[in-house]
Parts: sequence; C-alpha cells; structure tokens
Amino acid sequence: MSDARKYVEIERPFRMMRGVLAQAEIAYETWGELSVAGDNAVLLFTGLSPSAHAASSPLDPTTGWWEDMVGPDKPIDTNRYYVVCVNSLGSCFGSTGPASIDPSTGNPYRLRFPTLCLEDIANAGHAVIASLGISRLHSVVGASMGGMTALAYAMLHPDAATGVVLISSAARSLPFSIAVRSLQREIVRSDPTWRGGEYATDALPTVGMRLARKLGMISYRSSAEWTMRFGRERATDEPVHEAFGIDFEVESYLEAHAVRFIGTFDANCYLYLSRAMDLFDVCDHGGSLEAGLARVKAERALIIGVETDFLFPLAQQRELADGLKRTVPDVDFRVLPSIQGHDSFLVDMDRFRPAVASFF
Repeated sequence: MSDARKYVEIERPFRMMRGVLAQAEIAYETWGELSVAGDNAVLLFTGLSPSAHAASSPLDPTTGWWEDMVGPDKPIDTNRYYVVCVNSLGSCFGSTGPASIDPSTGNPYRLRFPTLCLEDIANAGHAVIASLGISRLHSVVGASMGGMTALAYAMLHPDAATGVVLISSAARSLPFSIAVRSLQREIVRSDPTWRGGEYATDALPTVGMRLARKLGMISYRSSAEWTMRFGRERATDEPVHEAFGIDFEVESYLEAHAVRFIGTFDANCYLYLSRAMDLFDVCDHGGSLEAGLARVKAERALIIGVETDFLFPLAQQRELADGLKRTVPDVDFRVLPSIQGHDSFLVDMDRFRPAVASFF
C-alpha cells in the first residue's frame, strides 16, 4: 500500500443513483500545496483501471500513470497547483467497491454492490474535495472514463469548478463502444471460475480477464499504429509447433499486456466500472444533450480529441465543444493527429503536454 494514499469516509449513508451504501471510503492522493485563498485545487478523475497514483511523490516515488503530465514544472504544475486524484468509487485500489467488505455481512459485496454510475463516482470525488475544505476548484480534469466523470461532476456541481478539461471523452457512449465493452464483460462472466461473481481468491477468472484486456487493448490503439509498430513481424524465427499459438509480434504484445493486467484488477470491479461508462448519458440530466450541457457553469473548458480514436471518435469531442459553447464563455477545442488512438493521452506526450499546458 502506498504511503501517499489517503482516505476519506464519505457521508453515511451514501446515496447513489441506483442504490445506497451504508458507508463508503474513497482513496486519494495529493501533490502540491493548497493556496491560502484555496483557489488552486485541481481534481483529477481517472480512466477505468488506474489507481489514484497519477504521479510520483516523496511519499511514493514509483512512476504514476500520468507521470509526464502532473508534477513540478510539468503541464499541471504542482509548484502552482494543488492536485487531488481520486480512486473511483467501485474500483479496487482503496475505494469502496464490489471487492470491499460489506459491513452488514462481513463478506465482500461482490454483485450485491449497488449499480454503479459515473455520477456516483463524481459525487464521491466531490465529498473528498469538501473534506479538504475546498469550496471551488480551479479545474476538474479527466480523460476517457475520467472525462465522462469530470463532465458529470460539472453538471452535478455547477458552481464547484472554474475550469473543465475533458480529454478523449464523450457525452455518452456510442453503440460501437457499448458493444465492445459488453463483449468484454461477457467474456469475463463466461469464465467458469467467475461463478456468478463468487469466485475464490485462489481461483480468479484470469482467462476471462486476460481475453477482455486483449480486446480492450485492440480498441485503445489504432490500426495505423499496429501497422507502423508491428507490421507482419514474426514473434520467433522458429516454426510454431503449438497449434494456434503466438505467431506474430502483435500477438506477443497483447499477451504481455493482458498477463500484466490479470491479478492486479478485481473482475467484479472491472464489470461495474465498465457498465457505468455505458450507462452514462448527459441526456439524463434535463432530457436532452443541450439541457444537460447547459448545466455546466464553468468559465473555461478545454476539449481534446484524437483523430485516430475510434472508441471515442472525434465527432463526440466536437459535440461536447459545440454544446458547451452555449453556456461556457471560453471553450478551446483541440484536435490532435496522434497515431496511438484512444490511448494517446497516456503516451503521446509531445502533443498532449503543450495542449494541456496551454490551459494551465
């Protein structure tokens, strides 16, 4: 467990969009110092699988998932800003989720955990901010699922943030994205060891999680990158003896990423967070896209999209930018030609650092 990780117990009971938790705890990390005026705080929401460890610190020097973006003299400069990154409600890196113990039974919640919505994650993040005595954020930031959560935050708490940064995100998931994630969830649930969510700690649904991760990696990157990186390079010069084994380098890449993922992320948490992305729809907040986005009262917004992202296509970021212009005075829409698809915000720092730095 990271020494940098902190916890806050949020209100009892915690009322969710589709259920109630008797009690809940949220894990978070911070960088920098809160100003005397309390006006330099940045709230960061994560994608589906990261923890709150966005960047290294003296308390935890290990590399964070957004190491090149958050820190001293970096685009989100912790010499100037007080950055708070929360681990999502429903995740398995310190926050209450399906893998947590249900105090009423003494056993893990598993599928007895209430239906999770991104609005619940946003409200839990707001509880963390309130516990720190912050009344108004400089900005709320998120990419992918985190961007959807940041948008939910800005709609639910319209006076809580001056700025909004939404990266490779959307007002709702497209049928294609829903189809991909639905298949990932079915793959996990089809693993015999999943056992309706009641899997044993020594018999995890690793096959299902491994295959779901591979499908996810395919959707996170672009076809052009696969061609440029791997072409038709063979995994080995030796003839393949195993029937239908790994022949190509791209297969080795997917296998390596999948193996690293299994065992580190709880399967039920994965299912809940994945479905929460599909359930989110701005139209639920007012009856239309226009009415939902009109709830955002920020002064500034930065929307970033990537040309090669087919999981959250560029048209969805343009839709966000056009919709927010109705109520947000300053909307900056950036289109980046990154080749790495949806994952570009994690790897193409040469393009993303200047774009984010321009906002901060």
